[in-house]
Amino acid sequence: MATFTLRSDNFEDGQILPAAHRGAVTGPGGKDESPPLGWSGAPAGTRSYAVTVFDPDAPGRGGFWHWAVLDIPAGVTSLPAGAGSPRGDGLPPGAFQLRNDGGSAGYLGAAPPKGHGPHGYVITVHALNVEKSGLDAGASPARLEAKLGPNILARATLTGIYERH
Repeated sequence: MATFTLRSDNFEDGQILPAAHRGAVTGPGGKDESPPLGWSGAPAGTRSYAVTVFDPDAPGRGGFWHWAVLDIPAGVTSLPAGAGSPRGDGLPPGAFQLRNDGGSAGYLGAAPPKGHGPHGYVITVHALNVEKSGLDAGASPARLEAKLGPNILARATLTGIYERH
């Protein structure tokens, strides 16, 4: 799979996820605020993007989806901090969010169980060869991967780490 570059102004790949991007349930500073993201170098033929945040270390079956945004226009190469608010106020026109595994729309911050060890929160920008995902806001993030898989041209990833003591 081809790759391109993803960055955040708030943390580096493999570093601790800042408090604002943690769940409000984690204590002081936790705001459930999606991080600012910027990407570059997507391949020619990219017609849209999807952004996902997934915790593969979550207990239970198959990890935990914290955020999924679809139908981001190809000309968009960044999302501001907080774009993943429940109403999606910071998303570009045409983009929309799926429900996270907590059952709500928008970004759900990092909140691993206390004492469970460090969790990696994998942020992925998927460059797609289609303008529209063919999904609606009622789809599950797990269905997103199956539906978009054949249309992914490249991926860019960034991982934030968080452990709750």
